[in-house]
Amino acid sequence: MDQDLDFRRAKLTWSDRLRVGELDIDAATIVSILKRHLTDERIARLESVVAHRTRHLMPVLENIYDRGNVSAVMRSSEAFGFIGMHLIDRPDAKFKAANRVSKGAEKWLDVRAFSSPADSVKELRAKGYQIWATDLDTRHEIGSIDFSKPTAIVLGNEKDGVSEEMKGLVDGRFRVPMLGFSQSFNISVAAALIFYHAHLEINKLGEKAKLTEAERAQVLANYYLRCFDNPEALLRANLKSD
Repeated sequence: MDQDLDFRRAKLTWSDRLRVGELDIDAATIVSILKRHLTDERIARLESVVAHRTRHLMPVLENIYDRGNVSAVMRSSEAFGFIGMHLIDRPDAKFKAANRVSKGAEKWLDVRAFSSPADSVKELRAKGYQIWATDLDTRHEIGSIDFSKPTAIVLGNEKDGVSEEMKGLVDGRFRVPMLGFSQSFNISVAAALIFYHAHLEINKLGEKAKLTEAERAQVLANYYLRCFDNPEALLRANLKSD
């Protein structure tokens, strides 16, 4: 399957009711039924992961040419508990096929696709995010960002960085400090460093930065569905037997 299609389909349903094939079913029922088909260890793992998920940081990838880099950034983002991601791609964009894979990280993320910086920024603003973009030419370092506020971090493409259009829309620009002769990090390395710093800062906020109880229930139902090849069949069979 085309790697880019996988990325674009990785959306979560933020609702107390989810559509599963032809079924319209509430999140609590999904969890109640499907957990019967999972081991205790798997259930505990799912609940632990969801408990640490956050929407407080939103990675935004703009016109990333190498889909392997997208995969790597997704893995890092998921590993640090950041559940959302924006992908901005020009309609005429051409990509380098991925020689790395995301190891399934995308199925645990809520990935939203956009065709322009303005569309992505509009949604981020509506949801209360401040927006910062990476920029090698700025004097401001990552420590300039106040991560107590919901924050979106824009990473630009491998050759040109963040677009001029995006630079004109963000609240600020920053760089990761470098002390050697190298002038830049690979985008996947830069993302991992940024995410680690953000994780440490956001972790100080405690429960304030985590999902609400209702959001955790919704995400858990989404994750349970992703554990099975045909969850609709399992749900139908158990609904009949109940």
